[in-house]
Amino acid sequence: MKKLQASQFLYPLILGFSCLLLLIFSHPGIAAKRTLIVAVEPVYPPFEFQTANGELQGFDVDLIREVGKAADFDVQFQSLPFDGIIPALQAGTVDTAVSAMTITPARSQVVSFSRPYFKAGLAIAVRTGTTGINSLDDLKGKKIAVQIGTTGAQTAKKIPDATIRTFDAAVLALQELSNGNVDAVINDAPVTLYAINTGNLKRVQIVGQLLTEEFYGIPTALNSPNLKLINQGLTTILENGTYERIYRKWFNADPPQLPDTAFDKTNDTAPATAASPLKVILDALPSLLAGAVITLQLAAISTLFGMIAGSLIGIARLSKVLLVRWAARAYIDFFRGTPLLVQIFMIYFGIPAVLKELQIDFSFDRFLAAVVALSLNSAAYIGEIVRAGIQSIDFGQSEAAQSLGLDSVQTMRYIIFPQAFRRMLPPLGNEFITLLKDTSLVAVIGFEELFRRGQLIVAENYRPFELYTAVALVYLVLTLLSSQAFSFLERWMDPVRHQSTKS
Repeated sequence: MKKLQASQFLYPLILGFSCLLLLIFSHPGIAAKRTLIVAVEPVYPPFEFQTANGELQGFDVDLIREVGKAADFDVQFQSLPFDGIIPALQAGTVDTAVSAMTITPARSQVVSFSRPYFKAGLAIAVRTGTTGINSLDDLKGKKIAVQIGTTGAQTAKKIPDATIRTFDAAVLALQELSNGNVDAVINDAPVTLYAINTGNLKRVQIVGQLLTEEFYGIPTALNSPNLKLINQGLTTILENGTYERIYRKWFNADPPQLPDTAFDKTNDTAPATAASPLKVILDALPSLLAGAVITLQLAAISTLFGMIAGSLIGIARLSKVLLVRWAARAYIDFFRGTPLLVQIFMIYFGIPAVLKELQIDFSFDRFLAAVVALSLNSAAYIGEIVRAGIQSIDFGQSEAAQSLGLDSVQTMRYIIFPQAFRRMLPPLGNEFITLLKDTSLVAVIGFEELFRRGQLIVAENYRPFELYTAVALVYLVLTLLSSQAFSFLERWMDPVRHQSTKS
């Protein structure tokens, strides 16, 4: 009887407690907020950048956080390069972005923009003391640096006979100007002014008037349900004074009046019919093949110089002089222990900047800088291949050569190295193929090899899957052909095969 009474009391208690929990967690005020993944490119001060301790700051960062508060959603930032933001929105890997992105008719066909949140414009930046450049007409036949995928890049393309160098970030384009490698940079005026006023960018000034009047918007995927939420938050902060407070914080000025739309959509032409994937690839193929030729040139020349330097380093690793061995080992450890991308930046941007601080006027040709960086890096790996190949030859070969009266140099040249080279061919083939793919890294200094050609086309048509698939296939063909060439060389140098052919 007692057990029955206990169960009659316990079951209603559990049921009531469960209902209470259900009511609590289903209440609108208790439910978890929606979280939007927001893409940013944190190398674009004052709109978005990282502080010394890694904290994300900037006008755009403050803006989207306040928009989230007003529209009741949380923000999770994800760092992306500028030219990768629209493809990421199309793929659905991010929900929206704040990256000082100008609202244009072309972009509005592939993503949906919020109402404008910032009024800006393009400006021409030159080195301090430059004369004769005040407008776009003055840039005819000049060297111009731009950030890939921006309206500045689009504007520069319209300048007759201009040489355009594209970079992944505006800060690199401005550094290219500061180093004296280009005549001008076309970039968003607020970003360039901020860099100049903070003292982080030296020997650069803005000339002339603003070239354009542009408006930034917050992009989302086409017809995204998040767009209404973002517009709601933007409208709220524009009306309650929050936007004015943020604008004054970063620009110390009154914000300009912003329109409801960036351009008159009633005058837009109908969006063009999307081309088939095959047509996109075929249209891009001539440009990609031209880039592939440059890629092969870079790989071949760098491998040649890497072989020469690597052979000397490999022999130095076997030297009886302790200091020579240590120097060779230090070289190998440095270039194998640091990323090739960092080495390219150090050589192309770092060395000229340091020399200019010492009042030495010096600049690197892009092709030369790319070859130097790839060769120095390759030499470290080839040096170890050469050392291992030489040590694989039986010591008796050296003793036999000495008994014939050959000195150490002649022994290495005529006896040891030819035998070791045949054994080095497989790892040397692997190194060449690795170097062939690593040439894509020189795109960061604006060199238009195969990968950069693909990036430039994607920045035009926003078809990343087809274009990068085509780029990957071209690389695959190059590596397969290279592999076959080294296999043929191995068979040709095989003494056993030559003996069987003679017999």
